[in-house]
Amino acid sequence: MTEISPIDIPKDSWVDRFLPIIARPYARLARLDRPIGTWLLLFPCWWGISLVRLSESGAAINFDHLGSLPYQVTYILITAALFAIGAVVMRGAGCTYNDLVDRDIDAKVERTRTRPLASGALRPHQAVVFLILQLAVGLAVLLALSSATLWWGVASLGLVIIYPWMKRVTWWPQLFLGLAFNWGALMGYVAATGHVDIACLFLYIAGISWTLGYDTIYAHQDKEDDALIGVKSTARLFADNSRTWITVFYAMTMAFLILTAWTAKLSYAAIPFLAAAGIQLAWQVVTVNFSSPSDCLTKFRSNRFVGWLVLCGFIAGHFSW
Repeated sequence: MTEISPIDIPKDSWVDRFLPIIARPYARLARLDRPIGTWLLLFPCWWGISLVRLSESGAAINFDHLGSLPYQVTYILITAALFAIGAVVMRGAGCTYNDLVDRDIDAKVERTRTRPLASGALRPHQAVVFLILQLAVGLAVLLALSSATLWWGVASLGLVIIYPWMKRVTWWPQLFLGLAFNWGALMGYVAATGHVDIACLFLYIAGISWTLGYDTIYAHQDKEDDALIGVKSTARLFADNSRTWITVFYAMTMAFLILTAWTAKLSYAAIPFLAAAGIQLAWQVVTVNFSSPSDCLTKFRSNRFVGWLVLCGFIAGHFSW
């Protein structure tokens, strides 16, 4: 018998223990109690930043205009911190907007029916005000970055706006999530270099493929409810062939990560970390139980290890054996 999907909101999280009652629905609306989405949004940003070598390494891409190495390192760390803040805020803003659009659907799905808007804990106008505040903070973060990064950030809003509607019109909403969620790979690279090139484009494609894989696993949690209410997803589209399709997506992820490392002229020191990331992805494919919502969620969350391994690989690739 199919396992019942777990409720979306974790019980007795730090939100319940430390925040006042009035703030808890807003924290849950922004998914502050479920940080995996923030990590998955942040890692492509950090990957893009980590591709850029400091000038003393002798790479073609450098920070000569920033002066000495300590200033370059400081610039990188500040940029990475700003992207971390931006990921928390903009992931929260995206979830707020998504829940506004999907509040009627969420109320019909077992896993999501307790979300603040679906359950009535917050009213739509309250969520709209909260959304505006989050976007204001996100804009402040963008203004602290370069002007080129600002315009790339503004451009990403189009993808964010259309994503929640895609499950109503296409079987591939995970593709649109990938386009939106991995835009940070381009932004991180632009923040560090001021331009885009083939390395960050390969990285963007790798991220999109990664998202297609892990979000197909995630979507298997809701496939029965989605079928009843007519919501489309790659989990429903692929059905019993999901394992094969996810294998293809993860293979594409690794292929384009390798192409990224090669075009960015990273050293062989990146290989062990990228290989470990590939093993982790293979473990997901081989062991995931699509009939178990809890196992699908576990495999989905395990992608944070992939994010860290790729980041460590890119950083290690700036050094020789």
